[in-house]
Amino acid sequence: MNSPIIQLLVLAGIAIFLILRLKNVLGTREGFEKPPVQAPSPRSRADFEVIEGGPDPDIADHTEGKPDAAEALAKMKAAEPSFGVSDFLGGARGAYEMILMGFERGDMAEIKPFLDDDVYASFAEVVEAREKQGLTIEATFVGIREMALDDATIDEASGIGEVSVRFIGEMTSVVRDNAGEVVEGDETKIKRQKDVWTFARKMGSDDPNWQLVATGE
Repeated sequence: MNSPIIQLLVLAGIAIFLILRLKNVLGTREGFEKPPVQAPSPRSRADFEVIEGGPDPDIADHTEGKPDAAEALAKMKAAEPSFGVSDFLGGARGAYEMILMGFERGDMAEIKPFLDDDVYASFAEVVEAREKQGLTIEATFVGIREMALDDATIDEASGIGEVSVRFIGEMTSVVRDNAGEVVEGDETKIKRQKDVWTFARKMGSDDPNWQLVATGE
């Protein structure tokens, strides 16, 4: 056998040996394989980090420029974790219409549970004076044009939290005398009414109802 042929056979044997060794080490790939996953760089990890202890959006969304109110609301939440500012404002919206319309109709029994003693006495005095003059009010609630949290405080000793809400309501109303004649107002015109109402409640108590404790403009 010629020397060149022997050299070719030796080289072929070495090549086959190397191919088999590579298969054993690397394995065999079939079809499409995803490229190896690279570990994220320190910068990409930072982009996904969640910063704990940041502002509570339920408070921050309603207290821009009102740091004292924000602090008071945070303390209310600490005393009663289920308390939510957005939920409270939703309830205040409904309470505003119910109390305002109850007062206009003179139906004090309906709204008494939602008024503290001083506010109830003030409202009842106005209703009684109207009745003595033989006046009645016909009112229709149109809606709330604007509404925003105005302030919040908490007495940490008693646990009483107070939240003030600014309303701009829209309604139609007329005042009629004993003969049914309109003496004030126009039932075809919508008027706007501005109010700042303060609601109070002992945080953490079993009674979920807030009471109206003050009214103003």
